[in-house]
Amino acid sequence: MTYERPAYEQVTIAHGGNTVMLRPSLRAAATLVERHGFPGLFRALDELNLTIISEIILAGSTNRQDAAAFLLSHAGKPLFPFLVAVRQPLAELISMFMPAPHPKAEPSKGKAVSWSEAYVGLFGYATGWIGWTPEAAWNATPTEIDRAYVAHLDMLKAIHGSAEKEQLAHDPREEVTEGEARSGLTKLKANAQRGKP
Repeated sequence: MTYERPAYEQVTIAHGGNTVMLRPSLRAAATLVERHGFPGLFRALDELNLTIISEIILAGSTNRQDAAAFLLSHAGKPLFPFLVAVRQPLAELISMFMPAPHPKAEPSKGKAVSWSEAYVGLFGYATGWIGWTPEAAWNATPTEIDRAYVAHLDMLKAIHGSAEKEQLAHDPREEVTEGEARSGLTKLKANAQRGKP
């Protein structure tokens, strides 16, 4: 079965009768990727690193107190079943730290940037271009910001037109002969002398 990314990016972890909701917010992505990098985060899941796994759960939780209670509920119990249960949902969460490919997107021709720079750019799009508050930007996912920014650009193109549409299909000067141009200039001079527009 192929994994399909959900439209609303959220992960639910359930184990031992306890659940916690996680979102791949820009805040969680920027914090965790800056600290560990994508390879380090995925390696922590493969190695069942409890410290980093706990950090991912706390950073991605929609309610930090629920996340802390979820982690504490497994204290004093065998850790292996817990770590195995959270591994796949956390891998999905980490993959959501990368914006989902846009269906209409063309391959980027710009220079490569680090994930830290990409997250700073997304924050700038959210707060500068779209007009969200900093808190709303930090709580949105990278995909949500990316989609909202693209929609904002589409709206501006619809209102103001795009550069491609504004280009004329032909240059009307090409259809005027030299004689017609001289005749037109003569008429303009005559009208100017008579005081006509």
